[in-house]
Amino acid sequence: MAYALQQLINGVALGMIYGLIAVGYTMVYGIIGMINFAHGDIFMVGAFVSLISFVLLSSGGWAAGPGAVLLVLLVSMAITALYGWSVERIAYRPLRGSFRLAPLISAIGMSIVLQNFVQVSQGARAKPIEPIITGSVELWHGNGFAVSVSTMQVVIVVVTLAVMAVFTWLVTRTRLGRAMRACEQDRKMAGLLGIDTDRTISITFVIGAALAAVAGTLYLLRYGLADFFMGFIVGVKAFTAAVLGGIGSLPGALLGGLLIGLIETMWSAYAGQDMFLLRELNPAYKDVAAFGILIATLIFLPSGLLGRAEVEKV
Repeated sequence: MAYALQQLINGVALGMIYGLIAVGYTMVYGIIGMINFAHGDIFMVGAFVSLISFVLLSSGGWAAGPGAVLLVLLVSMAITALYGWSVERIAYRPLRGSFRLAPLISAIGMSIVLQNFVQVSQGARAKPIEPIITGSVELWHGNGFAVSVSTMQVVIVVVTLAVMAVFTWLVTRTRLGRAMRACEQDRKMAGLLGIDTDRTISITFVIGAALAAVAGTLYLLRYGLADFFMGFIVGVKAFTAAVLGGIGSLPGALLGGLLIGLIETMWSAYAGQDMFLLRELNPAYKDVAAFGILIATLIFLPSGLLGRAEVEKV
């Protein structure tokens, strides 16, 4: 029981990170109907910007304390948002009126460009970082196993919920949010009613990139590692979370992220143990479990858990 509770805590923390990235996927799809497959690499760029910022601060002796973490988070969000804006202007806006396959190919190409840019500029080896936020609190001790929650896990949950609350307020209560929802319903009609659709779409990419930067910073602080290829696997899992929760649904993106995080963590914890169904499996196959959920969702529940089935009018 204690071991399962500990894995539940670990899965929630990981799922919150996936949920933040999944929100970026679902935002872009909701407005322009396109999957931004470069979004995972935007997350990777955010992690590297945070890593470089921490190194620069540590060289000056300022890398400790919540103020330094907040400063790094803001810098990462600003620079990564600029990357998101540039990607939209260069790779997507010129192809917005083209056939549907063109933006998809462009997104994959932009993903490769970002990966190779970081590989060349920062090197191919994984870059570790010393723990910045340490400490933990023991919650329960049972059967010789101590259940604890780390300070970093608490930070992940609090920051994710705070960011999602601010973003929900932005979408539901502000003029920009009304413009985003109008573009989601009918982009052409929104333009006829005076909404600057190009500006709204650009801001959507900027906000999605900023959320990915938050996820990248939290991931770096939690696992202490960054490499140029991390955005691909994490990005595909976040896309799986968006599809599972219902692509286009913001609560669904967070719910899907939590489910994928829990599935991956529980698989790693229990696969390979002497259990009836799992004794021949390997914890390294946790990625297979996550992507198997994607396949099953697309087959049996294509609209996701909280998604709405699209009705085509004729």
